[in-house]
Amino acid sequence: MIAARPAFAPRVRLGAASPGGLALPDAQPTPAQMYAPRGVWFDDEYLIVADSGNHRVMIWRGLPDADGAPAQVVLGQPDFHSEGPKLLHLPTGVAVFAGRLFVADAWHHRVLVWNEVPSRNAAPPDFALGQSDLGGVEVNRGGAAGANTLYWPFGIGFVHGRFYVADTGNRRVLFWNGLPDADRPADGVIGQSGVHANSENRGEGVGPRSFRWAHAVAGDERRLFIADAGNHRVLGWAPPPDGDEDANLVLGQKDLVSDHEFNYGAQSAAKLRFPYGASFEDGLLAVADTANSRVLLYADPPERGLAEADGVLGQADFAASGDNAWKAVTPASLCWPYGLHLHRGRLAIADTGNNRVTLWSRER
Repeated sequence: MIAARPAFAPRVRLGAASPGGLALPDAQPTPAQMYAPRGVWFDDEYLIVADSGNHRVMIWRGLPDADGAPAQVVLGQPDFHSEGPKLLHLPTGVAVFAGRLFVADAWHHRVLVWNEVPSRNAAPPDFALGQSDLGGVEVNRGGAAGANTLYWPFGIGFVHGRFYVADTGNRRVLFWNGLPDADRPADGVIGQSGVHANSENRGEGVGPRSFRWAHAVAGDERRLFIADAGNHRVLGWAPPPDGDEDANLVLGQKDLVSDHEFNYGAQSAAKLRFPYGASFEDGLLAVADTANSRVLLYADPPERGLAEADGVLGQADFAASGDNAWKAVTPASLCWPYGLHLHRGRLAIADTGNNRVTLWSRER
């Protein structure tokens, strides 16, 4: 069981240092500075960050071990000092699966794919999911929702042989059996009755198979978790569903038909407010409880029913909330954490409001 105090300790900060007090770091684009990063992923070879406010992706070779370490490669801009929407417009989810780099290019309504992780700046992608070609940037390809269209895709995941996209604006999650190697229709949908439906909460109200804003996907061969940010909850399926099925587990609400943002008195281990990120590894689920400026940790969450968090990062305890705990920025404080990723006992957090990414190590 994880203690109520953080089971992880901050080790490395990427991004400019805070000048002190409540002031935020400089957000001008450089190889070492960021502006509102919303996505992060790493393994033993790469650390990859969606520097969302600067409309770019930053790549480090290996895991940095020093504060403020500069990235080696930038995508979406011609160099490290340029910004503004170009190839990318508010990138969010980033990950490498089977050697390919996937980037959720949210406001261009597509997922860009590089068949290899680029080693040079401004390398072009190989193809896009959600658009007919690399020049397309319209919502749902300029038409109605379908199996090959996207609308604000924010999160991506690869769970038990399936590739998932949290298609946030269409209030659904699309999945492909295996990794797509070219633009092709999805094989299934979760959260809607079919691939042409896209009503908020299915047009029926909150339920065990509905989304307001699906934002992140995590899981393993036994479980699938989807962060339903707009309904202030995380839904869980055990086993991962083959299609549009009822969830078995809910985190952040008292039942599968509630969507309360503020309810039940004081903040607690049982509540979530706009959870935008999730990551799952070796039985540990980390959830970015974004609007409460904390990350909640669930040790071996049950497959069914309800669950409370076992640990909290970014706040002194489960009753506390507030950006940087309403105090000065510190290595362990958080301000609107967004994306996060677990890998081999380490945790990376896109600390969006502080214009940085923090790397944490598990404490045994």
